[in-house]
Amino acid sequence: MKQRMIWVAMLGLALASTSAAQTKISGTMSCASAKADPAYSIDVGDSARHTLGLLKEACTWTNPMQIEGAATKDSYNVVTIDVHGTRDHANGYGVGNMADGEKTFVRFSGTDTLTKDGKPNTSVGTWSFTGGTGKYKGIAGKGTYEAKADASGNMVSEIKGEYTLPAKK
Repeated sequence: MKQRMIWVAMLGLALASTSAAQTKISGTMSCASAKADPAYSIDVGDSARHTLGLLKEACTWTNPMQIEGAATKDSYNVVTIDVHGTRDHANGYGVGNMADGEKTFVRFSGTDTLTKDGKPNTSVGTWSFTGGTGKYKGIAGKGTYEAKADASGNMVSEIKGEYTLPAKK
């Protein structure tokens, strides 16, 4: 019984130290969705305004995230989109360039609302790190985003989350 209590206490300490190692991050990113290049769209044909799309969009950080003392500089996203009328579901991957020359990689998934003419209006979703280069190799973490279209058609995302890096050897 005592041995079991010791194991439970050790597990609790291990979990507490893992959660304490997570660092909160936030930032604002603006993506040129209206100027995506390339951008492909194919009509499914089963109902009005049901299309599948694939696009690559360039992004800048208007309020950079700080990860291990370096700021996010710019990014690009490659996105697949399943549009049904004025809503769509988007999945994609992002490559972030850091000010120190390294990169971070994320995967994201979200739901968007579109204007009546099919332009992006709002977006909400989740993201997670899938890796990185240099000191970001092995980065783990996740978060959420909320985006709104600005006057020029860019999607401006408020991004929040947390990350951890593997222990240095």
